[in-house]
Amino acid sequence: MKTKYLLSVLLLALALPAAADFRTVAEAYEIELINLRLPQIAAGTISYKTCDACEYQTTRVSTDTRWILNGRAMSLVNFRQGIAEIKDRNNRYVTVLHHLEDDRVTQVQITIR
Repeated sequence: MKTKYLLSVLLLALALPAAADFRTVAEAYEIELINLRLPQIAAGTISYKTCDACEYQTTRVSTDTRWILNGRAMSLVNFRQGIAEIKDRNNRYVTVLHHLEDDRVTQVQITIR
């Protein structure tokens, strides 16, 4: 009986350091569309404000950045065209996924249905 108890305690003790190794790799921001400035080219920079009173943050994008409109991945050119058709930019939100280690935006997503 004591062996099972000791084995359980030992396994739990070994699992604790693994639980403490979590770290944040990426952050997602929900941004009002009016606070977003898209890049001109696929390997440029994107600027966004996380709140109206905040300063603009400028982050690099790459050709691997995913541009998703209504659940469909597309090129930056098509994404820009889809965004340009939105009339009410004050009440639309876009999600920007920022990879912290690479300091790059890896995904920009909006649903406008």
